[in-house]
Amino acid sequence: QVQLVESGGGLVQAGGSLRLSCAASGRPIISYAMGWFRQAPGKEREFVASINAWSSSRLLYANFVKGRFTISRDNAENTVYLQMNSLKPEDTAVYYCAADVVNNQGHYWGQGTQVTVSS
Repeated sequence: QVQLVESGGGLVQAGGSLRLSCAASGRPIISYAMGWFRQAPGKEREFVASINAWSSSRLLYANFVKGRFTISRDNAENTVYLQMNSLKPEDTAVYYCAADVVNNQGHYWGQGTQVTVSS
């Protein structure tokens, strides 16, 4: 079992930045592909970004965040990050971390962290 705890969300003005963290416990996440997803009010949860296991050489992003968000991982710290720049009001959502991401679907989930971008 993997437990995931997200942090770093908050209220930010449009154009600002936030860095989300996802701290994992229970077992090392180095062998898991990790990802970030988000769910806005009234909408389904959607894929944001993922990073492959071990080498972290393959990064995937949703089109709507390309060039603005960066996913990374620190396997020594058992933590995954999402650096979010140039935030837009439409980025407002609860952001979830997921482990063991396959076909843009996660197996283990965190509880989510709220990100609110004001215009």
